[in-house]
Amino acid sequence: MIVEQIDEDGGAGEQGRVDAIVARGPRGAFAVAGAGVAVVVALWVVFYVLVFVAREGA
Repeated sequence: MIVEQIDEDGGAGEQGRVDAIVARGPRGAFAVAGAGVAVVVALWVVFYVLVFVAREGA
């Protein structure tokens, strides 16, 4: 079992910090998802150029 020490103010300071972090939203998750989508789109463009555009030139 995890035992947390509670401050004299009953842990209100810690709760305030948590509330401030949560209020900012999941920016890191959106950044990771955006980077993943960018990689997939870049790979699709490379595949398209190397396979389909190269075939039309022949």
